[in-house]
Amino acid sequence: MRAALEQARAALKQAEVPVGAIVVKDGEIISQAFNSPITLQDPTAHAEILALRKAGLSLHNYRLPDAELYVTIEPCIMCMGALIHARIKRLIFGTYDLRAGAAGSIFDLTFHEKLNHRIVVTSGVLEQECRDLIQSFFRERR
Repeated sequence: MRAALEQARAALKQAEVPVGAIVVKDGEIISQAFNSPITLQDPTAHAEILALRKAGLSLHNYRLPDAELYVTIEPCIMCMGALIHARIKRLIFGTYDLRAGAAGSIFDLTFHEKLNHRIVVTSGVLEQECRDLIQSFFRERR
């Protein structure tokens, strides 16, 4: 999660919402990314999506069945859809997103009975640090 937090701080330097994500396979970081929708002029350029894209290229496969994704905040519906399609094995996140979360707070797509893939979830990893980073960003913008 510390590596994901580093990515989130990099997003902050770019005036992006400070969310960072990394993909880990066999204990090794294979990709990392931070939110970039403003910089890339792309509404899908969330940290999770960008990290998945890089991981797919790195592994030469669009499926990542043995990989884990670490992200500083609970993924949204779009990102959860991508995690499901990528067949991510495990999702680890820092803090819940009570406005748009789709891994247990508002929605829970991690274990939906109608979907063909289930994702193991661990939440609350470095929760306070992740929460403080994003809350201070939005507090300063107001």
